[in-house]
Amino acid sequence: MTTKKTSATEAATKQIEDAVEVGKKSVEQAMKASTESYEQAISMTKEQVEKASEAFFKSYDEATALNKESIDAVVKAGEVLTKGAETVGKAYYEFAQASAEASVDATKAMMGAKTAKDFVEIQAEFARTSFDNFLSESTRLSEMSVKVANEAFEPLQKQLNTSFEKAFKAPAL
Repeated sequence: MTTKKTSATEAATKQIEDAVEVGKKSVEQAMKASTESYEQAISMTKEQVEKASEAFFKSYDEATALNKESIDAVVKAGEVLTKGAETVGKAYYEFAQASAEASVDATKAMMGAKTAKDFVEIQAEFARTSFDNFLSESTRLSEMSVKVANEAFEPLQKQLNTSFEKAFKAPAL
């Protein structure tokens, strides 16, 4: 009887030890799987953070370059506008000076007129010439102003087009 009890106890102990061993292996496998999943999740997260950081810094560099290009375009437009305004201003001054000289010459001629008819003819010729000069010079000054405005706007237009192209292209992640 004792041998049967000992055998039964040994069998029960063996079953418990086997169950503990199976449980231990299950826990080890679960821990190993959890650790692998955790490491895989960390690795994927790290990759995504690196990609996002890379995209952010690339976007930042592009934005910085775009801002510099925009400032350069504004400076260039300002330079063109300043030079153009100077040219238009000189042309206007030359026109005003020529008109004043023509007015002085006409006044001298009218003062030297011998008859009323000569006076009226000199005055009529001066008025006609002044009007013709005014029309041609105002047209020329207007064309110069439009040209200056277009030339000054050109660098801004180019930069605006470039900015829109860069802003609306698909970002690469």
